[in-house]
Amino acid sequence: MDDLAAAGLRALDLLLSLDPALVEIVGRSLYVSLTAVALAAVFGLPLGAVLALARFPGRRALLVTVNALMGLPPVVAGLVLYLLLSRSGPFGVFGLLFTPTAMIIAQAVLVMPIIAALTRQTVHDLWGEYREQLHSLGATPLRAVPTLLWDGRVALFTALLAGFGRASAEVGAVMIVGGNIDHVTRVMTTTIALETARGDLPLALALGIVLLLMALAVNAAAFLAQERAARSQNA
Repeated sequence: MDDLAAAGLRALDLLLSLDPALVEIVGRSLYVSLTAVALAAVFGLPLGAVLALARFPGRRALLVTVNALMGLPPVVAGLVLYLLLSRSGPFGVFGLLFTPTAMIIAQAVLVMPIIAALTRQTVHDLWGEYREQLHSLGATPLRAVPTLLWDGRVALFTALLAGFGRASAEVGAVMIVGGNIDHVTRVMTTTIALETARGDLPLALALGIVLLLMALAVNAAAFLAQERAARSQNA
């Protein structure tokens, strides 16, 4: 118990003193996860809207694939990307393996199906609600996409927060493609795994506290966004 108490006090000291190593790891984690979510949103939002409104051959198969990829095991995604980005892989010439860019790609691959699936549901519901009004204005389903995305911005913001939560907590894929290299690709989750294995609990506990605070912040932001949307509808 004394060792645990000492580790907890040391962890608080690292947080309060803004330890440079801790700040570096947290900053890199935020950079990788936020960039991955932004990249996933660029592809996931329009993909979800198209799946909700368009009718084309293979749509059902694509929809099933997107839903299945929401449960894609991170280590499988990491392994596939490792094979693609390795020197003998088709994209090895770019030298992306064991870089933050590879980690961003891995997280984006895991997050994009979540954003696409939630976007599809949101746009589908909004189209059912506003279809007659939009038809009266001469809007086709695809032309109505920007309007529907804007009207569903609160729900889509929640989807992005869900994607960020998945990305920031990811460890398997980023460990495989990033290599957990100190000062290069080491992020919060991989550092916690490493330091716990080493028995260096203070840094692991400090990063664990940061992750918990981030999870609370994400959930609070989603709750407040939903509450604000509900108040605006009732006003």
